[in-house]
Amino acid sequence: MSELLNKAKTEMSEKELQDLEEYEFEHGPMKLLTQAVQKNTTVLISLRNNHKLIAKVKAFDRHCNMILENVKEIWNEPAPNDKKKKVLRERFVLKMFLRGDSVIVILNHNETGGK
Repeated sequence: MSELLNKAKTEMSEKELQDLEEYEFEHGPMKLLTQAVQKNTTVLISLRNNHKLIAKVKAFDRHCNMILENVKEIWNEPAPNDKKKKVLRERFVLKMFLRGDSVIVILNHNETGGK
């Protein structure tokens, strides 16, 4: 595998590119998403619009586009009667497609929450 890591992608065959991507999904930063799909665990996703998602990842690609299930979306918005105060809002979405360009960070999420 070390020969693929040091080789320019423009010089790789289609098979070598596939092998490299598979290796990166198992050992690189995408490992977290790969494990979340395999183990059916929950992740916490922070988005560019200051919303947070707690969800199970069903599928993803190299651009961090994701198919999510059982999504809890959480965000703050100004209170209706006092614009200086914030109100915590949340909603539940059964299934969601999330574009990867809106993702800032993805973390493992512990569902027990100290219960």
